[in-house]
Amino acid sequence: MTETSIRTRFAPSPTGMFHVGGARSALFNWAIARQRPEGRMVLRIEDTDAARNKPEWTDGIIRALALLGINEDDPHFEGPYFQSDFAEKHRETALALYKDGRAYYCDCTREQVQERRDNPNLGYDGFCRDRGLTAGPGRALRFRIPDGGPTIVDDRIRGRVEFEHGAMEDFVVARADGSPLFVLANVVDDVEMRITHVVRGEEHLSNTPKQQLLWEALGHTPPVWAHLPVIVNEKRQKLSKRRDKVALESYLDEGYLPEAMVNYLMLLGWAPGGDREIMPWSEMAPLFALSDVNSSSAFFDEKKLRAFNGEYIRALPLAEFMSRCGPWLADDVAPWPAANYDDAVFRAIAPLAQSRIAVLSEIVPNVDFLFLDAPVEDDQSWNKAMKPGVGAEMLAAAIGRFADPGLVWEAEALKAALEEAGAGLGLKLGKAQAPVRVAVTGRTVGLPLFESLELLGRERVLARLRAAADRLAAQQSAE
Repeated sequence: MTETSIRTRFAPSPTGMFHVGGARSALFNWAIARQRPEGRMVLRIEDTDAARNKPEWTDGIIRALALLGINEDDPHFEGPYFQSDFAEKHRETALALYKDGRAYYCDCTREQVQERRDNPNLGYDGFCRDRGLTAGPGRALRFRIPDGGPTIVDDRIRGRVEFEHGAMEDFVVARADGSPLFVLANVVDDVEMRITHVVRGEEHLSNTPKQQLLWEALGHTPPVWAHLPVIVNEKRQKLSKRRDKVALESYLDEGYLPEAMVNYLMLLGWAPGGDREIMPWSEMAPLFALSDVNSSSAFFDEKKLRAFNGEYIRALPLAEFMSRCGPWLADDVAPWPAANYDDAVFRAIAPLAQSRIAVLSEIVPNVDFLFLDAPVEDDQSWNKAMKPGVGAEMLAAAIGRFADPGLVWEAEALKAALEEAGAGLGLKLGKAQAPVRVAVTGRTVGLPLFESLELLGRERVLARLRAAADRLAAQQSAE
């Protein structure tokens, strides 16, 4: 195979969710495939485990890839293929290895192996190598590791890695019923699909010498190997679905933009050079090279991902930003009555929200005060803002100023009025506006207050201020 006919493969197992590590591997493979006119990324679903083989999970993989820009309609994409469709070829290959003397049958049980080695941590001792057993019940097929010397894996990321044959056991390639194990099926599929590059996580490195030996035993040149650095959390532990948020879908459902996820995932173990990190896929992909991938573990920093996402959100045209917020504003999910939503009001507040949110789901707590009948109640925010000597006094002063019919109901005029009211109580604007913000929006932080008051309107603002004053009076009376 020449470099112009690169064929990488992405071979996930259906698991019900798409791991961010798998997404990173898919993107690296996709970048390589797209760098050559005849390059292909082959999608192969490892579906031989019937318990984990559900059509909807496969559909989920395809949808997730599409969100990352890996599209079935692109000529660089091939598949999906299903490993189970090649089962007969797997069996034929296992039998061919036996006939060529590269594999032999073994009837040893695990307990027998452990008894002979007197150590449960030692592997198989080759007991059946020369017994001449044929296929039969309870007899697995083992690959014969060459005597002496090492298998040398030339890894594009890790360099030359040696695996001494003396430390490798004759491994099983087919069970007693003739069904091949994954290690053999994987190689057979790669050979049949003419795979030239295998780019995957470093947890597969230990399997690579076995697979390389199988490639050679089948008379083929092994592919280019490249094992990507493990992705770790802030404690430098490998990302785990039992402990960490690892599903790509969960990030997208929270409002991370696919293009921001692509950008960030590409930087987990690789950098385009220079100080620039925010970069669209179209610019990153041509620069990608396996030789530039770092072998050290890659830290999945969600804070950095949030920052990336915020940058991408702020770069959206306003109309597209509003459209992207749509799923969170829909009638069936929004926390306000459907009749309360006003698209014109949202259009007016959207530029302020776009400049402040980091993920799209944050649009709801930033604008809900405009569409709810009453602001949310947050005790922490309330107690912080309605302190004695400030809360009741400031609410009364604000009601007095805002009720003035001569006050122009515009953001700048509202700011000046509240600043004046606060000064009368010896308060700077920052402290003066806190009770008003909580009374009107329910929260201590949010979008610019005075623009928010302008959009909410005089009548609703005054109603909320008076309701807050009554609540505070009742609370103080009870105390």
